[in-house]
Amino acid sequence: MEPSSGSSDAGPAVPPVAAVLPAGGSGERLGGATPKQFCAVQGRPLVSYTVRAMERIGWISDIIVVVSPENIETMKSIIEKYGHKRVTVVKGGITRHRSIFNGLKVFAENEFSNHLLQKPEVVIIHDAVRPFVEEDILSKVVMAAKEHGAAGAIRPLVSTVIASAADGCLDHSLERARYRASEMPQAFLFDIIYEAYQQCTDYDLDYGTECLHLALKYCKTNAKLIEGTADLWKVTYKRDLYAAESIIKDNLSQQVCVITDVKEVVAQVGSLLHEYLQSQIKVEAMSASLSKNDSHLQNILSGHCYNFVCLNDKKCAIQETQQLVDVLEKSNVPLLYPVVLILVHLDVSENISFSVGMEELTRIKKFAREVKKKNILVYGLLIQYK
Repeated sequence: MEPSSGSSDAGPAVPPVAAVLPAGGSGERLGGATPKQFCAVQGRPLVSYTVRAMERIGWISDIIVVVSPENIETMKSIIEKYGHKRVTVVKGGITRHRSIFNGLKVFAENEFSNHLLQKPEVVIIHDAVRPFVEEDILSKVVMAAKEHGAAGAIRPLVSTVIASAADGCLDHSLERARYRASEMPQAFLFDIIYEAYQQCTDYDLDYGTECLHLALKYCKTNAKLIEGTADLWKVTYKRDLYAAESIIKDNLSQQVCVITDVKEVVAQVGSLLHEYLQSQIKVEAMSASLSKNDSHLQNILSGHCYNFVCLNDKKCAIQETQQLVDVLEKSNVPLLYPVVLILVHLDVSENISFSVGMEELTRIKKFAREVKKKNILVYGLLIQYK
């Protein structure tokens, strides 16, 4: 379900939803000189995956990334390199809560932004090192926050929590079934969470970690708790980077972009293919001429799609395919992972010639050998019918 704030295409019926991503951690537990949010996973910084997850959701109007002062330029270069949109970089504080507070201030205080962004009705707070958040859980916490004032994702405790006494011996343990682990994302009515941060003490700002607690403590707002999925985990240790890379590779293999020519016959075949594939994998579908600078295609590429099926009925499809290859090269996508490009040529001519079809396939084979050097794997399929 999509929040009633609407999408980027239709004007929002109510003030928009915004997201604040604290990304100011030092990565001390990860080890190494590079903070975990900037560590490369499949050649791309971890924070970029999280920004992309938010960016793909049309009803999120602004994405605020809060980083430490020394990493502001690094974050800006990531935004430029990967073509992120609707993103504002904000200087963080010395603690998590102070960084989040700075992120909220761009909607309320001029000193933190060249111009105030439109104040949202609801603001999402989500860690920049939790890259696998999906629209479904974001929508659930936003809708719950609209109703209850605050909401957050939770997960069952994996281990029993115990307390130790001053002498280092066991004092007591908690009944695991009664407790839950607080996760991200969390969402709040903006006025509630901003008021909570304005009222909280220096001790809260310096030692606190739980935003839901601030809303309860200072605004008497009882958060609605939403059961989250297993993929909400946070990259904390080095081993988590390897796990993240494995998940990203698996996700890439389960995504395909189907590009069809604008002609009716090809569009019909493309629609049937899209319908069939959708039951198996995640599919992006578009109908456009590759010879045009299509913004939808650029948007798909910015999300790092690695599998393409191109359908057309042209006698010489290589030229348009070359234009797609050129776009892929400019996006640097093939540098990170092999791209699979399947060319499906539909021969709808009255006079079907086997020799002409073989000539077309021969051209595709030659083209495939050339682009393989660029880490692009091309396969050709010729379908002849009256």
